[in-house]
Amino acid sequence: MKRGALALLLALGTQLAWALPTHAPVPGGVAVVDLGPASTPRPQAAWDDRRLAVVSDGGRWFALLGIPLDALPVPLEIRVRAGSTVRSIEVPVGTRHYPEQRLTIREKRKVEPAPEDLARIEREQAHTAELKRRFSAAEPDPDFARPADGRLSSRFGLRRFFNGLPRNPHNGLDFAAPTGAPVRAPAAGTVIDTGNYFFNGNSVFIDHGQGLISIYMHLSRIDVGNGQRVARGERIGAVGATGRSTGPHLHWTVLLNDVAVDPEFFLKTR
Repeated sequence: MKRGALALLLALGTQLAWALPTHAPVPGGVAVVDLGPASTPRPQAAWDDRRLAVVSDGGRWFALLGIPLDALPVPLEIRVRAGSTVRSIEVPVGTRHYPEQRLTIREKRKVEPAPEDLARIEREQAHTAELKRRFSAAEPDPDFARPADGRLSSRFGLRRFFNGLPRNPHNGLDFAAPTGAPVRAPAAGTVIDTGNYFFNGNSVFIDHGQGLISIYMHLSRIDVGNGQRVARGERIGAVGATGRSTGPHLHWTVLLNDVAVDPEFFLKTR
């Protein structure tokens, strides 16, 4: 390739469009909101007190709004700032039905933690809550690849019962795969945390930019370290059954603006 052509491609690189997630303005979904032509400077968008990811696609700016699972079917209002101008956009929210799932956990302590476990769980929840609120400047690539092979054994949003007791809805996708099967980054990002958690077992957190964060749980092995930059498709660990698990699988959570959303909306083939 000639030097001039290469320079042109590099100059255009910051303007190349990422593939957008599926527009699904429902509880647990993603609203893709058109903010106007990308010929203008990147606007800022926020919902409530949370900044939103703003990405370019097809010559336009789009805000990505993660909608909480418990959202009611009423519009959400986002604020958009472009220079000195501030405007509001209403995002209609529809409905979505999530079925129930009933599981049996052999280790009763993972369903009804002992008193000595509660302090650990509280510390871990405070730590991960801070990670989930992170907002970095890099423009994310929301065109995700599957992080593991295998069938989907549990989908997002299932209303879950462990040993007959109601628990929080399923906030990710489960891939059924054997212990040791590779787990790979679905897109480029930076590892912001690794560790062993009471419920989630061995886990990896990846920041993809602007509040788009992915988490990989129940790993048998972790192959990356904090602060490490990872590329799309790079191995980050291996499938396992650590933490609260009924067997070997990968649990994959995707967060937008500190909200867990259905990862399938980020995959080309749902």
